[in-house]
Amino acid sequence: MADIRLEVPAENSVLEVLYDGTELYQQPPTMSENLTQLARKIDFATDGEEVTTEEKKEEEEEEEKQPFQQPHWPLEDVRNKIRQAFTEMSVLHDLLVIVKQKPPVYMVLDPVQAEPLEQKNYIQFLALKKSLQSAATILLNGAERLRTSQAEMGRPNRAVQDFHIELLRLRQNWRLKKIGNNIIGDLSYRSAGSMFRHTGIFEVSKADEASGPNATVGPGAVSPVATVPARGIQSSLRVTVPTELMGSAYIFVCIKKDEEDICSAQLTSSDFVAGDIPWQQKLEKAQNVLFCKELFNQLAREAVKLTPSIPHLVVGNQITATIFPGIHLLVGLCHSDGKNNVRGKATAGQGPPVVGGQTSNVVGGGSGSGGLGPATVGGPGPSKYKHEHDLEHSLHQLLHRVYHHSFQHPLPHPVYAPMGMSKRRRAAGPEGMDKNQVISLMKEQTLLEQIIRQVQHNFLRLRTMYVIDQLAAEFKDPLIVSHWNAFNSPTQSCVKINIVTQGYDSVLRTKLVIHIFERTLKCICRDGKIMTMSFEPQELRNLILCQISQHNMAALQALAKYTGWTLLSSEQNIGTGAIEPLGNASTVMLASPSGNKVIGVHSGPHQRVSVYVSSSPRPDFYPSTVVMEQRWEHLGSNWQEVRLDRMEGRNFLNKMELLMAALTA
Repeated sequence: MADIRLEVPAENSVLEVLYDGTELYQQPPTMSENLTQLARKIDFATDGEEVTTEEKKEEEEEEEKQPFQQPHWPLEDVRNKIRQAFTEMSVLHDLLVIVKQKPPVYMVLDPVQAEPLEQKNYIQFLALKKSLQSAATILLNGAERLRTSQAEMGRPNRAVQDFHIELLRLRQNWRLKKIGNNIIGDLSYRSAGSMFRHTGIFEVSKADEASGPNATVGPGAVSPVATVPARGIQSSLRVTVPTELMGSAYIFVCIKKDEEDICSAQLTSSDFVAGDIPWQQKLEKAQNVLFCKELFNQLAREAVKLTPSIPHLVVGNQITATIFPGIHLLVGLCHSDGKNNVRGKATAGQGPPVVGGQTSNVVGGGSGSGGLGPATVGGPGPSKYKHEHDLEHSLHQLLHRVYHHSFQHPLPHPVYAPMGMSKRRRAAGPEGMDKNQVISLMKEQTLLEQIIRQVQHNFLRLRTMYVIDQLAAEFKDPLIVSHWNAFNSPTQSCVKINIVTQGYDSVLRTKLVIHIFERTLKCICRDGKIMTMSFEPQELRNLILCQISQHNMAALQALAKYTGWTLLSSEQNIGTGAIEPLGNASTVMLASPSGNKVIGVHSGPHQRVSVYVSSSPRPDFYPSTVVMEQRWEHLGSNWQEVRLDRMEGRNFLNKMELLMAALTA
């Protein structure tokens, strides 16, 4: 089949066809010509003007007859019509000015008056009387309330506090708002960056006289914020908190090794007070319960999301995390509703059965508008738990820092920079950070990870302290004195160990510094060597034993200089003799001032100190045909061991000083 071609009809009309068949098309109008044509089609007639169909037809016929002519200016027609309209408006304005001009008066424009309404004086009188009666009732009621209030204030011993004064004190410390006829307060920490789902709303109402759950302030009870009331004065406020926030609660943190409790700490603890309590203490306890629940909820959520080598275990109101092999961290929520019902159990059912162990005061988070929660905790729990105050303090500082960083952001410099960017990230140029540093800075540890780090450091510090104290009690010669730095961070502490011999402090002091981190120890020895150890206590014990052995040898050499003895040899790592289970033994050989006596000392980290003496001339030298010269008799004789346990002296250096003196004499 043949192809069928479709041609698009020409868009422009044909003006002329030449003899050779060439068609001349009309050129399309320019943009100005097109705009002029469109402007001529605008109808400038007003609404009042009526244009007949005949006039329209005549205009259209004239336009068809007249060929299109290019005007001098594209918008000339538009300008002419606008000028004509402006002229008409000017004439209308002049007419209005003349009409409104007073002298002379050409025309008067008076408004049309409506027909007067028929007045009903009786109905107006009734409405006015009703309004006056309502106003008088309001004034009389207010005056009666003022008179009653004034009479109550004038009483020397009134039994109920003023409602408005107490409400003012309540508003000064807690967030309140009025919804309808009810006064609602807020206990949550949302203004401090909290995202907990609990609303923390409590209701405030006026209590009836001599009634209400918390109307009476007990004898001797003191409100932390309000003025101290007299004995038997009743409160005029009734504060109703949600049922799930009643009672007392605390967070129990414990470090366990198998079934043994190493240390524990109670966070935000408070004791339940039997009977009715003032509204201030009631709100503080409710806010404390809300704070504990929010904290435990956050920790449980993070424990589920984290993926450590040994997964964390969350069961009920208890979180179990492994910080070291065989060492577990237990975080439990204990909540008592005030009826001796403990809703949460800590340490796998071994937690305290009651909230708190001793009388304690809980300082609430202020007005509930950004407070940082309780700042102090109560006394320790039962006697079987060792309360760790350092751990408690560091954990409190951590919680306060988290709340502070949630809404305290540094101001951007310049002002168009992102909010919350630190000064280090804003730095550019040679002092700016590279990509890896920025990525490491953006990684933030969760709250549970920071708590685990602090607990690991606290446990490692306790283990280091135990090893040092055990060695200090085991070794009386030389003495081990430890000085713990009081200015430590929650994840790093430092201890300085001095090894000295009693009575010979000025002779030599062996010093070493141990830095304790989360999972490692770094020891800086006297000679400048730096050794990094793991969390195993045996490594620290072996290091201190080696330092004790080296101290004995170094102190003996220093003592020999004072007594005039000569150092013949000193070897830190000797390869002969019994093999040490760890480390190497060291030997020192000393010669008397006359040279006829020689003392040899052998010491090791795990072996006792051995002292040997050799003298000359040899008592067993007999000349023979083989050895005839007398000079060979000045060789040292056989080594004889000295029994230090039977010698007089308080310690090793004292015995060696007496031995040197005896051999010199």
